[in-house]
This record gives sequence, structure tokens and C-alpha cells, in this order.
Amino acid sequence: MRYILGIDVGTSGTKTVLFNEMGETISSVTIGYKIIQPQVGWAEQNPEDWWQATKSGIINVINKSKVNSKDIKSIGLTGQMHGLVLLSSKGETLRNAIIWCDQRTDNECKELTNQFGLKKLIHITGNPAMTGFTLSKLMWIKRNEPDVYRKIGKLLLPKDYIRYKLTGVFATEVSDASGTQMLDINSRKWSNELLDELDISKDILPPVYESTYVTGTLKSNVAKELGLNIDTSVVGGAGDQAAAAIGNGIYKEGIISTSIGTSGVVFAATNKPVLDKLGRVHTLCHAVPGMWNVMGVTQSAGLSLKWFKENFCNDVVDKAAKTNKNVYDLLSDMASHSKPGANGIIYLPYLMGERSPHLNPKAKGIFFGFTYANTKDDFIRSVLEGVSFSLKNCLDIMLNMNIKLEEIRVCGGGAESIIWKQILSDIFEYPLFTLRTTEGPALGAAILAGVGAEIYKSIEDACDSILHCQDKITPNPLNYSVYSKAYVKYNHMYPAIKDFF
Repeated sequence: MRYILGIDVGTSGTKTVLFNEMGETISSVTIGYKIIQPQVGWAEQNPEDWWQATKSGIINVINKSKVNSKDIKSIGLTGQMHGLVLLSSKGETLRNAIIWCDQRTDNECKELTNQFGLKKLIHITGNPAMTGFTLSKLMWIKRNEPDVYRKIGKLLLPKDYIRYKLTGVFATEVSDASGTQMLDINSRKWSNELLDELDISKDILPPVYESTYVTGTLKSNVAKELGLNIDTSVVGGAGDQAAAAIGNGIYKEGIISTSIGTSGVVFAATNKPVLDKLGRVHTLCHAVPGMWNVMGVTQSAGLSLKWFKENFCNDVVDKAAKTNKNVYDLLSDMASHSKPGANGIIYLPYLMGERSPHLNPKAKGIFFGFTYANTKDDFIRSVLEGVSFSLKNCLDIMLNMNIKLEEIRVCGGGAESIIWKQILSDIFEYPLFTLRTTEGPALGAAILAGVGAEIYKSIEDACDSILHCQDKITPNPLNYSVYSKAYVKYNHMYPAIKDFF
């Protein structure tokens, strides 16, 4: 039996999963770390935390599994997109990584838009200038930390830093690279036009490959430390959303996925670049060679529930600890005791600014319409509904772009909540399907690694043999009128108050 490791360098932790060649999970471990917030709206992490979590994760899953580590043939990488990891010419980190949800670069984004124009930026990169993307972060470093900028030897994305530590190779792949805003998504190569005009040396960028390309093998000292073969291949991999899409079988047009993780995403594959002229959703290169994707992102999906739990639910956290239950299961149960519409409360989930459909780093979260009669149950349900409304905004835009829709699959931590899936189905007014696997990005990375190692013939063959739908959530027509009215209110709120942010 052959085995594959999928490594997901997430925002709250790195998840390492060992799969067999049938795509079955053999063992899994997640090792967490913190977000560093030097100022309000800033978000950084120490890349060394990712590396230590990766090493510990690999050792742990091998020990738990009892498999012969010599049978592990390939490693697939995925992780949070858009992060800025800066290395010196000696390969040492120059500062903490600035990660995807950082919002400090509003001025740099305005400069990019003024310099190139919205239309040109979208044509080349698929997107307007965005605070979350890597390019504006690099420009911020150039302006505010010139000593660091002068020392840059290589710029890497989070998962590609782990690649470097495993193999000593500098490389990235098209799905993650297209989230830097430095890739021409049409040619799937770094944009000479953008880089030349911004006086950014292409030498600091790693070579960019397709996602199934074998970028290297393990360094001898790393292989020895981890107990793996030195010839274990490390494959291109994908950004977390593209990897999650592969892990959910989104490799062709017609099947759309919606994921509820720290952020929330609606994702569709396309046969050619399909652009939103207003830049409300993102167009990027897919991990499937010759494919692209359109995705809408709400910054604070699961993060909204996590924030509410940490600030207002100490009693629920204590109860979970005493009863040995999952705290999010208890929160979901509380939400189920509130009525659809959360007894009048509407929540805007803009805790970290917003990307889709409102590209506004200054947007803020809001609870609207609560009274003395409301309970904690209502507030929890309003969080689930508010995130779902935001995801419906993304879906509506895609449908207006004539994106093909035949089936919606749901994944991510939020998809483990039956009540959240039902709310989402009712608001979308579409059935939702879940797969037997819950590993999403890690499985997608493993599939890409398996293709690169020639364990699978193709991404399509791997998905068709491994992935099978398990559950179907059917929307409840009795809730349509409640949610349609609440959705109208939700959509009126941002335009009414955006000037006050």
C-alpha cells in the first residue's frame, strides 16, 4: 500500500493528514499557533511556528498510524494564501510573515489602482488591488521597512516556505501565485508588465509551476529527522481554496463548493478566465491544469463564531469542558433553539474588513435589531445567518456572471454543524451535498501529490474514484419568506452605513 501526506498550513494551525492511495484518512493531527496583531487591523505569524508544527505533525501522524514510513511516496502542500514571507539571500526569515487577513495596505492598494487602473489590474491579475493580496504587502514593506526590503533574497507564500524547509527548493504553483497579484492569470506566468513598472525584481520570486509538478525531494537531514525516504517527492500543491476544491471534486464546471472555515468561500471552476468587472469576486488560476476559478470570500466566517465564543460564551466553554463535549456543537444546539431570522437580529460579519462583495478593509461588524427580548441563542443564530447571507452575496454575483451551477457541495468546519448547513441551504434555496471526507484542503493537496507521483493518472480520475457524496441537506420552503425578507434588510445595511466606517 502506498501513502501520501497532505499538509495544510492554516491560519490557526497546521494540519497534517496521512492518506492511503484510496484517499482514506489513516491518521491526522493539527498543531496550533497564534496570530500576532501588533496593531488593530494587522495580522502576522512567525513562519518558524509553521515549520515546527509541520515537523511535529509529520512525526505524530506516522507514529499514530504504525505504517512503514518508507511507503510514504509523496507530500502535498496547501495552506493560507496571500501571506508575505521574506527571506534573506541566506534563506533566513527577515521578519514575521504578514498574512492574508492583514488590512494595513489600503494606501498601497489605492496607489496601485491609480497607477494601473481598475480595468487593467483585473484584466492582468483577475482582481482589483486588495489589502489581503501579497503585492500591496510588499509595497508596504518597501515604503515602511526599507532596510528589510533591501535585504530580500526571496519572497515566498506560506506553504512554499514549508516546501523550502523540506527540500531547499524555491518554488510555487499557479493557484497560490495568482493570489499574489503579481501573476498574469492569462499566461499563468509572472507579469513582466506589472513587475517592471513597479520596479520589482523577478529574481526575488520563485519559479511558478502547475500544481501537480514535482518540485523536489527531501533534504537528507530533514528526511532523517522525519523518518522519511530522501526520495519522497514534494509536489506543487495549491492554495487552500483551490486544494479544498480538489478535495471536494470541483475540477470541472457545474459543481460549486462553499466552505465555512476561518473565512468563508464560494468557489466555481471555469474553462477560461471569467472576470467580474467590478472586482467583487476573485478570478484565479485553478490547481487543475488549463482551468481557472471564480471565488467569493467573506473574511470572517468561522472566525465570527470563534470571536463570539471567546468574548461572550465562557459559560458554554466551561460546560463543554465539564461534559467533554465540543463547544461548537453546544453553540450549534443553542442556535437551533432560536427561530429562523434570529428573532429580528441581523449580523454583518465584517470583523476583519471585507472582500466579497464589498471590497472594504474598513468595514466593521454589526449586530442590528436586537431588543431586551433577545437571548444568547438569537445572537448565535444571527452569526450563522449573517455569514450565510454574505456567502449568498457571493453566489448571486457568480450566477449573474453566468457561472454554471448544477450542484453545491459544502465543506469546512462549519459544515460539521447540521444547523449551519440547514441555514445555508435555506438561504441559498439549493440542496447542499457533503462528501464522506472532511479533510478538504489536505485531501486536495494529497490528490495533487498523488498525481505528481503517478499514483493517480489524473486529478479527474483520482476525484472520481475517491470522492463520494454522503449527505444531502434539502432547503425548507417554509423558511424562504423569512430569509428573503431578512436578506433584503441585510443587503440594505452596508450601503446605509458604509460612510460611518
